Amino acid sequence: MAKRVQDLLVVENRQIKKDICILELSSTVSLPEIIPGQFVQVRADGSQDTFLRRPFSVHDVDYEKRTLKLLVQVVGDGSAALYDLKAGDKLNIVYPLGNSFSVPDIGDRIMLIGGGSGIAPLYYLAKSLNDQDYKPDILLGFRNSERIIEHEEFGKYGNVLITTEDGSEGEKGFVTDHSTLRNNSYTRIYCCGPDPMMKAVAKYSAIRNIFCEVSLENLMGCGFGICLCCIVNTTRGNICTCTEGPVFNINELKW
Repeated sequence: MAKRVQDLLVVENRQIKKDICILELSSTVSLPEIIPGQFVQVRADGSQDTFLRRPFSVHDVDYEKRTLKLLVQVVGDGSAALYDLKAGDKLNIVYPLGNSFSVPDIGDRIMLIGGGSGIAPLYYLAKSLNDQDYKPDILLGFRNSERIIEHEEFGKYGNVLITTEDGSEGEKGFVTDHSTLRNNSYTRIYCCGPDPMMKAVAKYSAIRNIFCEVSLENLMGCGFGICLCCIVNTTRGNICTCTEGPVFNINELKW
């Protein structure tokens, strides 16, 4: 798949939390095909201390409007510069990068599991699954009710379930504590979030022989497999997350 290096126009910066925003970016030409799970590498021009590009999952795509969205959580100077972008600013990205979530089989009972800002690639996946007449259950985990994001948007494409660690909304505990995982028989799980959460979901899936894919959030400096920042240990050896992932079947990962 051909890659582009392109300046996109910031159409909107919707700041949904004091440290989380959704950037809507517009292209002057038609967008290339972008598959759920793929990511972009962003140049943070507003941060003098950020020399390498930063990876962000594609949160949503609108081919008719020629726009894509990125969910950005501030974790350092680079993401802070993106959080401060205004409508009319330009953002240079390399895209589309990486592989994608696999296509489900007919009749699959699908669960999407996301934690915190790790929900980013799952929204576009949920939307795409809905276009294929799937209505997945969508389990979202957060620290507390104040950190809940995008649950109403996800509700357009599936049945949303919530966990919070303190029990302030939804069921109390981690995502793997939710009663739906005890009471329902899923055949396919897609997951993205903090490593401990993904490892717990992977363990749950492996014990029950459930097909499961996770989208890794490894640090990536280039997106082309050159810098070797994002190496992950797999059954195929040490490979680059940016070129062989970021989506992996759990049976490949040596966790």
